[in-house]
Amino acid sequence: MDVTLHLAQDPDADALLSRSPLAALTGMLLDQQIPMEWAFKGPETIARRMGADDLDAHDIAARDPEEFAALLSEKPAVHRYPGSMAKRVQTLCQYLVEHYDGDAEAVWRDAGSGPELLKRLEALPGFGKQKAQIFLALLGKQLGVTPQGWREAAGAYGEAKSYRSVADITGPESLAKVRAHKQEMKAATKAAKAAKATE
Repeated sequence: MDVTLHLAQDPDADALLSRSPLAALTGMLLDQQIPMEWAFKGPETIARRMGADDLDAHDIAARDPEEFAALLSEKPAVHRYPGSMAKRVQTLCQYLVEHYDGDAEAVWRDAGSGPELLKRLEALPGFGKQKAQIFLALLGKQLGVTPQGWREAAGAYGEAKSYRSVADITGPESLAKVRAHKQEMKAATKAAKAAKATE
């Protein structure tokens, strides 16, 4: 991958995300219930604590679960829920070892169409439909992975300049737009719930 991502807003973490398919997948996996930058900084923190300059699916998959959880729990923790996320990262790596010989990029390298790629991403442990669509949009918009029908498969996240997710973040300005969109969505959900409660 010869593009620079700006998801962690941290030069070292973003450099790793940009060159390592597994780091990008892991960042996407961690991106829940914590700020996005914290999630995407996670892969670089994990690699550093493992004494490596990249993540290795075979290495992570084979680690003792308690030791790996302890690695993610060290201060500052990689996630708000380091124990459960350590388990998820290991499960993802075990799946990649079993199905793709540990090669994360193989998930999308030869995908023949957008729907096929979405199906592969949805099959990854920890990736529901929404997460899979967002990652598919990231692959298409920033990483040059554009099998036929990728935008449609990514749904609203695939729309050009939609600023709905990490797929649209290329720097501080677009980050602010995505944040604003998320706040609007939260406010709308809250308003809908409030309206329902008063019916």
